[in-house]
Amino acid sequence: MTLEFSLLVSLIFLSALLYSSVGHGGASAYLASMALIGIAPETMRPAALVLNVAVASIALYKFYRVGAFSAKLFWPLAIAAMPMAFLGGMISLPSHIYKPIIGIVLIYAAWLVLRRSNQAYQVNLDLPKTPVLLVFGALLGLLSGLTGVGGGIFLSPLLLFFRWAEMRVISGVSAAFILVNSLSGLAGVMTKAPELPATLPYWVLAAVIGGFIGAEYGSKRLAVPAIRKALVVVLLIAGLKMLLT
Repeated sequence: MTLEFSLLVSLIFLSALLYSSVGHGGASAYLASMALIGIAPETMRPAALVLNVAVASIALYKFYRVGAFSAKLFWPLAIAAMPMAFLGGMISLPSHIYKPIIGIVLIYAAWLVLRRSNQAYQVNLDLPKTPVLLVFGALLGLLSGLTGVGGGIFLSPLLLFFRWAEMRVISGVSAAFILVNSLSGLAGVMTKAPELPATLPYWVLAAVIGGFIGAEYGSKRLAVPAIRKALVVVLLIAGLKMLLT
């Protein structure tokens, strides 16, 4: 067992623990961890999506069990996002084009969430019309496939900004959104027959353990302000990763 292997497994475990506490899969952190270790770029995106599927499945199960989910909010987003995530997974864009833009957007989103973290949060009971959700879903799905992430880092701050759901419900919807997007994006990536690393099963095991612990605390035990602050950390990590890698 090499030092690089141990470090990567530890980073995947910690990433899954943190991200799953807010209903996310953690793909952006897995990509950053793999880049740090020097994993080949062509294997990073499919490996991150596989880990995302595992962790998002656990997070969805945990949040759904406690009633933290909204089918009315999820389905229009998911229906539009899935084909666009597949399309995005088939496209390879120069990273220097989209990464800085997305990094700045994520850091700005973290600032907005942090600024509002100590304010009273009142849910907007009027959900947007279905066409609005379909447009948002399509855009977020395309971003998900292009970047190799599940889209939760884009969806959560959007739902928080418009106050379309309570924080735990946002986490549950994000987990489901990440799961379907990751599956679609992975299908698109796999059309190019990428080579997956031989140690991927060990990475998945670390992600599953971390994801189980994080989702358990996030869905049942963490107070809502703590979940919002954890989301700030997640967004900052993802934003910095986009800017620096």
